[in-house]
Amino acid sequence: METLKEVLARYGFNFKKSFGQNFLTDAGLLASIVKGADCAGETVLEIGAGAGALTRELAKEAKRVISFEIDRSLQPILGEILSDKKNVSLYFEDILKRETEAIESLIGEDYLVVANLPYYITTPLIMRFVEESTRCKRLVVMVQEEVADRLVAREGTPAYGAVTVAVNVAGRAEKLRRVPRELFTPRPNVDSAVVRIEIDRGRFRVSDRALLRAAVRAGFNNRRKTLCNNLMQSFSLSRAEAEALLVDCGIDLKARGETLSAAAYVELAERLAKKSVDSSAFAAR
Repeated sequence: METLKEVLARYGFNFKKSFGQNFLTDAGLLASIVKGADCAGETVLEIGAGAGALTRELAKEAKRVISFEIDRSLQPILGEILSDKKNVSLYFEDILKRETEAIESLIGEDYLVVANLPYYITTPLIMRFVEESTRCKRLVVMVQEEVADRLVAREGTPAYGAVTVAVNVAGRAEKLRRVPRELFTPRPNVDSAVVRIEIDRGRFRVSDRALLRAAVRAGFNNRRKTLCNNLMQSFSLSRAEAEALLVDCGIDLKARGETLSAAAYVELAERLAKKSVDSSAFAAR
């Protein structure tokens, strides 16, 4: 049986740095990703089919796999690798150019996201499904280890940031396993990790998501400043107004943004909404 490298060589395939291509080659790793996805009988949206190794394993368990791949030169390779998998639909296009609503209309039901994400689109894609999706149930993604640490970070740590809060508002993240760089072809410069994000959209009641995003951005706008000062700057509040807001939320006046939990940010946003603070004022800054 041909190895992945041999199949790619037979087709004269050249890796493209512009697409961040690092293909998975380890059978044990592929199996662990599929197990972590818990995709038996589910519809899976795969982002970045690559050479089809993960796609093929997903197709063995999932009801159907809808896979997006930006590199059209992989079309004949995927056609061969997946020729016997009738539950796979391939789309050769940039998924970032499709609106989330259009993607979910195409899928037509609840789904899981499973992906070996190119490093350059990791955060935008995760944020899209965490913040915009109405039907995504779970994400299981391969990301740069540094990004994985941010996704699962606890408040008060250096890795804790705006993306951590966004994930915690939408659900719960856990790191399933570390993945050394040697398990990819070609070998990247950094190690990776598999992260599972379980979506729970009823976890918090959020009346104004734009205002919540603005509050979180304000909290991390300048880590050296207190949250009070960041709120004053971002929302044009007086010190008295900012301090009263924090007192109402039960937040220490000297607290910094990275010490607040997701629940605290939701509460802060709800209090801002009651004050009729316009989130567009911060967005325009």
